[in-house]
Amino acid sequence: MITSQDIKAAAKRMGADIVGIGSIDRWSTAPIQMDPKQIMPKAKSIIALGFRVLRGSLRGVEEGTYFSNYSAMGYGGITYLYMPMTVINLSKMIEDAGYEAVPMGHQSDWRAIDNSGYLKENYSRPVAPGKAAPDVMINLRIAGFLCGLGEIGYSKMLLTPEFGPRVRVGIIITELELEPDPIMEPGTLCNRCMACVRECPGGCIPADRTIKENVGGYDLEWADVDMEKCDWVFQGGAECKEGEVGNFFDKFSKSRAGRFKPSSISPFETAPSRLYNSGKAICGAKGCTRACMISLEKRGVLKNKFESPFRTEKPWKVDWEQEAIAVDYKPPYEGKNSPNNKDKNDTDTD
Repeated sequence: MITSQDIKAAAKRMGADIVGIGSIDRWSTAPIQMDPKQIMPKAKSIIALGFRVLRGSLRGVEEGTYFSNYSAMGYGGITYLYMPMTVINLSKMIEDAGYEAVPMGHQSDWRAIDNSGYLKENYSRPVAPGKAAPDVMINLRIAGFLCGLGEIGYSKMLLTPEFGPRVRVGIIITELELEPDPIMEPGTLCNRCMACVRECPGGCIPADRTIKENVGGYDLEWADVDMEKCDWVFQGGAECKEGEVGNFFDKFSKSRAGRFKPSSISPFETAPSRLYNSGKAICGAKGCTRACMISLEKRGVLKNKFESPFRTEKPWKVDWEQEAIAVDYKPPYEGKNSPNNKDKNDTDTD
C-alpha cells in the first residue's frame, strides 16, 4: 500500500519542491465546473505539487533588460514542460499500484470557464444531465490551499512558507486514499500589507473590493481582481486615451487593434510573441509576485532565504512621451554583409 510519505518522497525525487495532500471531502462545496469528482467520481484524494519560480528568473525583469526568461523559465517552461513530467511520472507510480490517477500539470486551454470563472458562451455543453460542461478546470491555487501547501493571499495568489507567491501548482486526482495534510490557517503569511495593491502596474488589485468564500470550512477573503484588465496589463499594454491610436497588440489580436499602446512597464513598442504557448509576462508579476515577495522576505517569514535583497534600486519606468535613450552599440562580430564592412571597390547603386 502506498502511503502519503511514499508519495511525498517520490514527488520530490521527481522534481517537485513541495507536496501536500487533501481529502476529497474538502471540495464538497466546489462549483460544478471546478469539482474534481466531475472528473473522477471515485476520487478519494488530491495531491498538490508545488514548483518554485526561481527568484533569478525574475531578475531580468527587475533590471529591465531580460524579459523573456520569466515568461519562458518561470512561467511557460514550468507549466508546460517541467511540471507535466513530474505529475505524469508520479501518476504512473500510483497506477502501477493499481489505483487510477488523473495528472493535471498544466492550465487547461480547453476549459469551459473564462479567467473570471464564468461559463464561455457558445463553447461547450454537458454530455448528460448532472455533468459539467467540458472542460472542467480545478482551481489550482485553491487546490494548493486545500492540500496544505499555503494560504490564499490578498492578491488571490497562493502564498507558501517556502517561496511565498513564487510557486506554480500541479495536481493529481486519485482514487488512492491518503492521509491528508492540515490546512494552513488564513493570515499565517499574508498580513494585508497591500504591497500588491500599490505596485500592480494597472491597478488591477483593488484595496476596497473583495470576494469572500468559505473554502474547505475556512472563511477566505481576497481582492476582487480585475482579470480582464490584468490580461492586457500583464502583457505590457495600456489602454489608449480618447483620440489616441495604438498598435501594441495589432499583430496578434484583431479585437484589440488600435486600442492599446505600450505601458510604462513595457520596453517593447509592440507585444512580443508567445513563449511555450503562454507568457508575454512583460509586467513580471510586479505587484502580485515581486512586491509580495519583497515584503515577505523583509519580514523574514520565508524559508527560502537569500544573501542579498531582491530590490536594490528604485523600480524603473519607461516614458513613452520622451525620446528613446540612445544605445551605443556595435555588433561583436562583423561579416561581409555588415554596413560597416563594405569592400572599398563596392559602389552604391540605386
